[in-house]
Amino acid sequence: MSVNLRAVYAFAREMYPKNVTTDIQYGTAGFRTRNDKLYYVMYRMGLLATLRSRAKDGQTIGVMITASHNPEPDNGVKLVDPMGEMLDQSWEKLATNLVNVSDMELQDEIARIIENEKIDIGSASCVFVGMDNRYHSPGLLKAVEDGVLTLKGRVKSFGIVTTPMLHYFVVCANTNNAYGVATEEGYYDKLTTSFKRLRGTEFERGNYKNKLIFDGKCANGVGARKMLRFLKTMDNSLGIEVFNKGEGKINHECGADYVKVQQGCPIGLPEIEPNTRCCSVDGDADRLVYFFTDANNQFNLLDGDRIATLIAGYLMDLIEKCGVDVTIGLVQTAYANGASTEYIQNVLKVPVATTSTGVKHLHHKATEFDVGIYFEANGHGTVVFSNKARKSIHAASKNVGNDLNEEQVAAARKLLLTIDLINETVGDAISDMLLVETILHTNGWDVKDWLAAYTDLPNVQQKLMVADRNVIRVTDADRKCVTPDGLQKEIDLLVAKYPKGRSFVRPSGTEDVVRIYAEAATREDTDRLASEVSLITYRLAGGIGREPSVPLSHM
Repeated sequence: MSVNLRAVYAFAREMYPKNVTTDIQYGTAGFRTRNDKLYYVMYRMGLLATLRSRAKDGQTIGVMITASHNPEPDNGVKLVDPMGEMLDQSWEKLATNLVNVSDMELQDEIARIIENEKIDIGSASCVFVGMDNRYHSPGLLKAVEDGVLTLKGRVKSFGIVTTPMLHYFVVCANTNNAYGVATEEGYYDKLTTSFKRLRGTEFERGNYKNKLIFDGKCANGVGARKMLRFLKTMDNSLGIEVFNKGEGKINHECGADYVKVQQGCPIGLPEIEPNTRCCSVDGDADRLVYFFTDANNQFNLLDGDRIATLIAGYLMDLIEKCGVDVTIGLVQTAYANGASTEYIQNVLKVPVATTSTGVKHLHHKATEFDVGIYFEANGHGTVVFSNKARKSIHAASKNVGNDLNEEQVAAARKLLLTIDLINETVGDAISDMLLVETILHTNGWDVKDWLAAYTDLPNVQQKLMVADRNVIRVTDADRKCVTPDGLQKEIDLLVAKYPKGRSFVRPSGTEDVVRIYAEAATREDTDRLASEVSLITYRLAGGIGREPSVPLSHM
């Protein structure tokens, strides 16, 4: 197959000229900015995805168009590697370089990648593309397709899908459908089949009631749209009422990010009885948090930390019952509540590792365990299983050595079904929700039972506008500031004033802001610590806008 690289520049010049002068960087969530500044980026990511596929011997590469929880005018793009993981970090640098060269330099940059990565430009390639349902996504998707076609690659569009679905499709294609069938129907069938078999015919057990209120993310709509279709396959085995189905303003006072950060109910919540389970997903359905209001109308959050501890306890119990020799570990970020870490280590006796913020970091660390659980506090996470774990569990389910009792074999079979219920490629709000419901049903728990496992330390997250977020450089899994000089010393002095105090600042990977986290023994101390850290960060890091204020007292 002959590929004319001169077409790369010609197509860019005529259809997708670079219309910005500032550089952008491939970050935690790929490229993300206002939609009108992304057309040339999308075209170039179509080019890069085709090269990546050829560099990986023709394996399928995914391109997902979404801005997740960002405001309505924004959009974004990220590439998915062959086994559903985030794009390799060495290629993140290639993506950044490719996007920031001028149109005139674009052809030479493509040629440089081909030479340096030793790519056979005439070999086969395949790119899967998906998008969320923002009004500007179809035009951006076409730009990606045009990039693929310019290099004579093969492209398949799945239209409107959740981010986890596209990751799933990519893995299915690269495993000859051993992971599942690379269609929406195949995705639904895999999850519903394992869920129904795990649940059986007893829909309610103990304190567990078969009722869940689902916040589908108003106006972004992907989560609600897919959940409504998904429910048609459930046969009432899970009673779900969906609200925020797509009406209203994108990302306005609803969804997982809003519920987590604001620690309050989303708009549109119907009138429900106290202690009713509710959950929210984010814009591209890869984050999940649970919440409820009690009899005193008090809001209670069950976030990614709570989900992680619930899953860890469930899997540890099954692993111990079936007697397989595998390691299990849980990976968190600096945002994890300190009480959850203490509970996991001291009560569940599960090792805890901490990494930098960003799923790519957690996923990589989780693979160091045979069974690796990872969740960010924002509800983004999953479980990954090593080949050793799969083989050991499968052998136990078949009682290969005939040395296991019925309880051990049953536990191993339940573990296999649980593996099928989990989308290991990336955090998946629908898959994670079904897993949470399975565990609560198994335990006979309602939300009060779940919440009673441990008591969270009060915590708060804040955003601070600065002239340049990159002035903040961090180390030690985002927990320590390297620059600006003196900031970490000031934070340490502030933290030392408060019992169980902890705080850190880090540059956002998705927005032009600095993020501030604080926790302490009391709500008053937490709020004051957060305000004091915000103020010192504002002064040392070049904050813009109004200077943060600090409460004068604990009243």
